[in-house]
Amino acid sequence: MNRNRENTQDFNEEQYNAKTLLDEEIIRLAKQNSPRLLSKFKSAYPEFFVNLATVNSNLQNSEIIFCIYLKLGLSTKEIATYTFVTPKAIQNRKNRLRKKLKISSDTDIYKWFDQL
Repeated sequence: MNRNRENTQDFNEEQYNAKTLLDEEIIRLAKQNSPRLLSKFKSAYPEFFVNLATVNSNLQNSEIIFCIYLKLGLSTKEIATYTFVTPKAIQNRKNRLRKKLKISSDTDIYKWFDQL
């Protein structure tokens, strides 16, 4: 019985470590503004894309990638730095995305994506 418990604990720890490494890789790809970010995030979190499509299935890839940055909790300034645009341009993108996804202006966009 103890051996099964140890095996389960080892398995859970390995899953946690693999998930942590995957999340670190996703953050690294985001910081590099890598074209691989979308596919890596899609393989790690397929439910995110299903949920996003239920809200609006007509998002362009660039908008979906922007949604990933918001889901990762990156600040306006961080997104601007990683994507080589101004913070004002990022704020404008957030506002356009709010309209497309019907997110009210009094809703915290980061919390909205956390709950998605």
